[in-house]
Amino acid sequence: MPLQNRVTPFGEIVSVPQRGTFMGNRGIIHDPLTRTLLKRRWTTRAWIICVCQFKNVRRDVMARQSWTELFFLDEATALSAGHRPCFYCQRQRAKAFQAAWADGNGISKQSAPDMDRVLHEERLDAEGGKRRHPLTSSIEDLPDGSMIASGDNAFLIRGGQTYLWSWDGYVPHTPPIQDVGLLTPPSTVQALRARYMPAL
Repeated sequence: MPLQNRVTPFGEIVSVPQRGTFMGNRGIIHDPLTRTLLKRRWTTRAWIICVCQFKNVRRDVMARQSWTELFFLDEATALSAGHRPCFYCQRQRAKAFQAAWADGNGISKQSAPDMDRVLHEERLDAEGGKRRHPLTSSIEDLPDGSMIASGDNAFLIRGGQTYLWSWDGYVPHTPPIQDVGLLTPPSTVQALRARYMPAL
C-alpha cells in the first residue's frame, strides 16, 4: 500500500501508486512509527519543492522524526498546491523563481520567508482548505504552468491550451466553462508571467 504522501494541485495529500518527479515538504506532519499522516497538514509556512536526488542522500520515507517527504507529479502541480522551489537543493531554480516572483509582482526581491508569508495567505481559505482565486483574465491568457479548477478537476494551461491533470500526466481538454477558479497562487502566476518556466 503506497504511503499517503502524494500532493494534488488542490494541495490535498493522498495515497496513490505513482511516485511523481519532485519531492517537497511542509514540515513534520507524520508519525514515524506508523508512517501515517497526523491531522495537521503543515507545520511551517515554508512549503518547498525539492529534487528527488541530491548529493547521493537517501532517506527512508516518513520513517523518522524529520520533515515529511511529499511527492508531486511535476513542478506545476507543486506550484499550484502553493509550494515554491527549495533554496538548498535547487538553489539556482529558487533564485530564478525569486527574481521572477519579484519582477512579476512589481516589487523588490523578497526573502524566502517574505514570499512564504504571501503564499501562505494565497494558498489557504478561511477554513484551511485550498483557496480558489477568481480569474482576472481569460483562460487562454494565463501563463504556461498555471493551473485552474472546475469542480473536482484541475487543468494545466500551456500555450493557451487546456490540459486535464491526472496522476498519469496531462491530456488535452476543452476549457471548462462552469465554476472555474485559479488554483495557482496569484503571486506565483505573476512569476510565471515573468517567464519562470516550471518543469512539466
